[in-house]
Amino acid sequence: MKKNNTISEVQISYAPTSNKKLKVTSSADAEKCCRDIWNKDVSYKESMYVLLLNRANTVLGFNLLSTGGTSSTVVDVKVLFQLLVKSNAHAFILAHNHPSGSLKASTEDKRLTTKVKEAAVLFDMKLLDHIILTSENYLSMSDEGLI
Repeated sequence: MKKNNTISEVQISYAPTSNKKLKVTSSADAEKCCRDIWNKDVSYKESMYVLLLNRANTVLGFNLLSTGGTSSTVVDVKVLFQLLVKSNAHAFILAHNHPSGSLKASTEDKRLTTKVKEAAVLFDMKLLDHIILTSENYLSMSDEGLI
């Protein structure tokens, strides 16, 4: 009996859908981008997004990494880096929301940020910030010296 040995083709694609170029030069710029992504769902359940940036800190796009419950969400770092490499990002910003309204970075928030920042160095990429959004305000882990 003859076996059918096929190898799956892996394709990498990136198709920009807008000519509008948004540049991130501060945590306030990052917050504005994040608010546009979340719309009004910041107070509902926790989600994690990534903003993908080129070398000039112009936004290439964003991606929803995970959605959780009312108090947490889980991010698969391998999936994050697949996305970063496939999009040829030079830098990126993590962003997630705290439906509780707390602007304090949790121990898990800090652990994930450190893990991702260290891994990014291996790919010659840079984690610029990790934004935590609430319905009223935001925390920039970079501005707070946590990155």
